[in-house]
Amino acid sequence: MREPAGRSGLGLGSQILIGMVVGSALGAVLGERVVVLQPLGDLFIRLLILAAVPLIFFNLLAGLTSLADVRTVGRLAGKIMSYYVVTDLIALSLGMGAMLLLKPGVGMQLTEAVERTVGEVPSISEVLLGLVPTNIFEAFAAGNVVQLVFVSVLLGVATLMLGGPVKERLSQAYQDLAALFRRVVDLILLIAPLGIGALMAVTVGRYGSQLLGPMTKFLVGVWGGQLVVFVGYMVLLRLFTDRRPLAFLKNTGPLWATTAATTSSLASLSVSLEMAEKIKLPRQVYSFTLPLGAQLNKDGTGVMLGAVLIFTAQAAGVSFAPAAFVTILLIGLLLSEGSGGIPGGGFVIALIFVQAFNLPIEIAAIVGGIYRLVDMGNTTINVMGDMVGTSLVARSEPG
Repeated sequence: MREPAGRSGLGLGSQILIGMVVGSALGAVLGERVVVLQPLGDLFIRLLILAAVPLIFFNLLAGLTSLADVRTVGRLAGKIMSYYVVTDLIALSLGMGAMLLLKPGVGMQLTEAVERTVGEVPSISEVLLGLVPTNIFEAFAAGNVVQLVFVSVLLGVATLMLGGPVKERLSQAYQDLAALFRRVVDLILLIAPLGIGALMAVTVGRYGSQLLGPMTKFLVGVWGGQLVVFVGYMVLLRLFTDRRPLAFLKNTGPLWATTAATTSSLASLSVSLEMAEKIKLPRQVYSFTLPLGAQLNKDGTGVMLGAVLIFTAQAAGVSFAPAAFVTILLIGLLLSEGSGGIPGGGFVIALIFVQAFNLPIEIAAIVGGIYRLVDMGNTTINVMGDMVGTSLVARSEPG
């Protein structure tokens, strides 16, 4: 994607940075009154999600049908899923470790009224069946990324098996439609500085004062765990690819502004695909790994889940036996993959996680007051994990 430049000659990344600074300043000055800008931010999120669903579908089909054969699909899936599972488990462990070190829940007496039943932990069979839609159009309407990936892979493999002129015609059609929706994203990004600026203004105006409240230690723990994950990503990028961390972060700058402002993996996915194209990642790799990661790879959310569980246990005076941590990791892995990729989705998952271990969700609900601040880090680390994983897989592929 070519970064649009305004009359001042500023690129998209610089325009977004200015929008974030101005928005944050407005939020700090106006406080709660700045919520009048919320509709502008919500419009930006809605437009990104609007473009994301067809872009995921056709981009993935275009990428898959450019592969040499069906076996390549299996190889890509094996590599990226191994990466996603390992990093998610590490992230959960870091979240728990941060809380065990800082002990923010010890001595905490605050409670919050909340509905006692918020859901239940899905079984492995439910997770697997959830990959398969019963209605393709329902998957599109709901924006269910993992089901869209399943349908795209099914159609992509079928197209590869057709071979000959039919395969070539379909492949070209997929590429043309993917190009069309990438251009739609280009148009939407023209208002990114305004949309992201509005979202930052509302975030600072509504939640900024809570940075100094009793949850400061919890936030420091979560953000600290996510910082360790970030450093790990940069080390992997430096050691196992030919990309340099600073250049990588600079070239994908608009994406991190989008993740922090929208707190939505799905809304950010349109920009992820654009940035992957910009930094010349192979389309046949990123068109598969990024949509899959938007649903299944939740390292930032994993840090938060581990932190919320231990924080709640500390506040309730409960301690876990060492053997229980295996169960915690497995359940956390299942739940992190179901957090939806939408703003606030991870908070509901955190309440289910706490409830699964018979801990008082009234205590966990306290996190809801600052969840937007937590979710800015969650989404950024989630999406960064997808991009780094894609870079690693791309480097490992022949050619």
